[in-house]
Amino acid sequence: MRFETNRQRRARDPYPDHLRRIIGLAAHEKARDTIRSWNGYRPSPLVSADLLAAQLGIGKLWIKDEGARFGLGSFKALGGAYGVAQVVARSHGAAGDITVACASDGNHGRAVAWGAQRSGCLARIYLPRHVTPARAAAIAALGAEVVRVDGEYDDAVRQAEIDARESGMIVVTDTAYTGQEDIPRLVMQGYTVMVEEVLEQAGGERPTHVFVQGGVGGLGAAVLGHLWERLGPPLPRVVLVEPEEADCLTATVRAGTPTPTEGTLETIMAGLSCRHVSTLAWEVLRHGIHGAMTVPEEGVAPAMRALARGAAGVPMEAGESGVVGLLGLMKAASDPELRRLLGLNREAGVLVFITEGATDPDLYRRIIHGDES
Repeated sequence: MRFETNRQRRARDPYPDHLRRIIGLAAHEKARDTIRSWNGYRPSPLVSADLLAAQLGIGKLWIKDEGARFGLGSFKALGGAYGVAQVVARSHGAAGDITVACASDGNHGRAVAWGAQRSGCLARIYLPRHVTPARAAAIAALGAEVVRVDGEYDDAVRQAEIDARESGMIVVTDTAYTGQEDIPRLVMQGYTVMVEEVLEQAGGERPTHVFVQGGVGGLGAAVLGHLWERLGPPLPRVVLVEPEEADCLTATVRAGTPTPTEGTLETIMAGLSCRHVSTLAWEVLRHGIHGAMTVPEEGVAPAMRALARGAAGVPMEAGESGVVGLLGLMKAASDPELRRLLGLNREAGVLVFITEGATDPDLYRRIIHGDES
């Protein structure tokens, strides 16, 4: 486990005006109204895990469970499908003439495929080699063409971009890079719908801390930006959590500028296996996150099993990446120095997100029953 404090944080400042072009209330309201109009929309549960909070020595623990979102198994449905919907809405042609594409570790691709299905367009999803057959099959079942890339996530991103330039496909990416900022912005705005649900469900209470999954940083930016603009300062202490071998955000916080991980990207937390931070996400994150931390591989399975057995008060299906925010809290709360540094005490109210359920059911069952091979 490693923790890096963000030295650029401006926690007591109002939300910076220039960040509203990335995460802002006007764009959020459009995303909210659109997504809430979709068939099958319902807020995901916010569970108050009082017993687990007491065990961790904190005052309050909220767990936002995204495992049943639109039947797709993750929060990504809010971003990828919203991005597709906006692409189709902006087009002057027929939806059936549009092909959207993306690279994905699994969940974003599934969201884009579903968004294409519901919007009436075509989808081509590029998957790096580590994506499991079950996750690839779930994407194909939604009518998308699946393209396997013999490389890591960033190789899939590059291949999708190359093919799109040649064929006229529209890339609905959840990570921003040079020449690709408009659609990742839409994707992050979709994620803010989940954050607004938390505020509505919490009944006026506000978290003092948020532990949120890292990846390329898009989710963290959406959480941070929306809470900052809606609640104002002082900011909750937002901590990004990621695998030790895919620590691009921890490396970036340490350097103060976007920095790729030097890790292998080999991790059970497959949805967080990312080498580079999203440039657009970092622009938001650098102003407000408290820091970033890594968690060890061996902590994932016990945390998943604890949730499955009702540690939160009700049984929860949390996938390998889905449990990472909670795992970060558990590791921080058990480390005296980090606990003191973060102010994790009886006054703390902590928010975490179960970002995915059992998106690979066979793998999930093996982990829960003690066979991770």
